Amino acid sequence: MKKLEHYTKLFDIYKKVLKDEEKNIFSDYYEEDLSMQEIADNYNISKSAIGKKIKNIESKLDTYESLLNVGKNNEKLEKLLLEDDINKIKKEISIILN
Repeated sequence: MKKLEHYTKLFDIYKKVLKDEEKNIFSDYYEEDLSMQEIADNYNISKSAIGKKIKNIESKLDTYESLLNVGKNNEKLEKLLLEDDINKIKKEISIILN
């Protein structure tokens, strides 16, 4: 379940930089819960090719996140919304911005 949540969050953030085919395959696998064989049948390619494409998409999402940290920073900001200490909030936002 953690893998699903992880990649779904990253997909929501970075999907605009993926190719249309990558978006569709990701959506079929993670959001529509289709099997690799079902996706392969839809694209008329092998199941192993779909597996490679999914791994490639996951790798791209992880790379984007490691370079840009948008997901990580969003999580930090969401936690700060629950914080009452304005000085702590300012300090943490300053860290995120730098």
